Amino acid sequence: MRIVAGTARGRKLIIPSNSEIRPTKDRVREAIFNSLHSYGLVEDLHYLDLFAGTGSLGLEALSRGANSVVFVDNNELSVNTVTQNLQMLGFIGKAEIRRQDAMTYLKESSDFDVAILDPPYEFEFWDQLLSQIKSKVVVLETSQNIVLNESWVVIKEQSYGQSNVQIATK
Repeated sequence: MRIVAGTARGRKLIIPSNSEIRPTKDRVREAIFNSLHSYGLVEDLHYLDLFAGTGSLGLEALSRGANSVVFVDNNELSVNTVTQNLQMLGFIGKAEIRRQDAMTYLKESSDFDVAILDPPYEFEFWDQLLSQIKSKVVVLETSQNIVLNESWVVIKEQSYGQSNVQIATK
């Protein structure tokens, strides 16, 4: 797995073997960020990478010019992997890493320009999660199509094999 574009283009990411972490495939990340870029939603913006896993989505944002990313995951292996990838790519100064439950973090979080939501595929608390997000834009990567409440407007939706991606604005 590599960074697809930007200042760290082509750099390999650390991916733990034999773990339950499901990193986003390169072609899905490329499609997500090409769409975000076309809407002017990457450069100089503040991102939240919730359920960060390896951090590949937030790292892609940083490589493409995002101002900062907060990575949140409650798994120690994920937090360690994100930390190693940030150090290896030289992005540690543009990131905050939190080992914390996503819902707990959202209760105390500040506003973000873009929130990337890539929970485990069996995640069921979408209404609660989306009602707590303090962001203008959300990117959802799921195994199914999520019906968003009326406060969100889907601007892009695409399936890539098992991954369904939705980009929505308030």
